[in-house]
This record gives sequence, structure tokens and C-alpha cells, in this order.
Amino acid sequence: MGKKKTMFDKSGDSHYDNISAFIKSMRGSDPDATVFYLARALEGGEDPVFLARRIVIAASEDVGLANPNALVVATSAMQASSNVGMPEARIILAEAALYVALSKKSNCAYLAIDKALEDVRTKDTGEIPMHIRNAPASGMSQFGYGVGYKYPHDFPNHQVEQQYLPDKMLGTKYFIKDETVD
Repeated sequence: MGKKKTMFDKSGDSHYDNISAFIKSMRGSDPDATVFYLARALEGGEDPVFLARRIVIAASEDVGLANPNALVVATSAMQASSNVGMPEARIILAEAALYVALSKKSNCAYLAIDKALEDVRTKDTGEIPMHIRNAPASGMSQFGYGVGYKYPHDFPNHQVEQQYLPDKMLGTKYFIKDETVD
């Protein structure tokens, strides 16, 4: 009688509201809200692996290259939660969610792939330059396949200037490095 009712309905709007709040709390670097919405979901009967998948997504989408280890932690937590099950999975999920919440954030990989996908879907992006095309069969070089390719490891710092994008895409920038990426 003295037990407080949890405001969480796995099949209703509160499910989506709670998951949204959980994700946005991790994104917003609020560890207290993160663990609160995680607890609400767990107490409401949410599948721990579903929650782990949300943490993996946040680690990639929101933390990204600012702390690539967040994806490793989140993926390990997803596997461990699946293998261990409840009630111990609550600890694994809390650790991973808090790691994501407390990590520096960068969505530059997320923005880069979405911009590239948009171009691939909507533009004539041109042909792959001949010098970086695969030439698995002998004789393909007579058609220009692989001719002139510069192997980066043969150059200082393992980098070399050469064209990688198709002619029609020259000058296009997808990856915009932000201040959190080394």
C-alpha cells in the first residue's frame, strides 16, 4: 500500500517519453537524470538489451570520435547484459550509461555519414578514379585500373596527396573535425 506507482507503461507513450529522456540525458551529460531514467525503465520492466542498444547508439551518435572507447564500453555492456541478465545487468547498464553521459561529445561522424548518404542518394557523384580502382585480374592495368596509385605507407607519415573522391565530388567536405576530436 505504501509503494509508489512507477509512471512507466511499456506499451504506451510513457515508454517512448522515458526512453527519449534517457537518451537526451546521456547526450546532455547529466549523469543523475541518466541513471534516473534508466532506473525507471528497468523498474517498469523494460528489456535490458533494448536499453543497452540505446546506450550503444548514444555512444556512437553522440560521443563518437570524442571518445571512441565509449562504443567499446557500450557494446561490451550490451553483450554482458544479454549474457548476465537481471538483476545484475542493472549495474552493467548503469556503468555504460554513465560512461556515455560523462564522456565528451562529438557528432561529426554522424553528420559526415548522413551528408555523404544524402549525396549518394540524390546526386550524380561520378566515377571512382581509375588509380584507386581494384585490379584483381592481370591485364586490367591496360585499361587504367590501379595505374598511378601511390601506396601511402611508402611516404612520410604514411600519407600521400592523391585524388580519392570522384571528379564530380572534388572539394566536397563530409568530415568536419570539431574541437573534441584529437
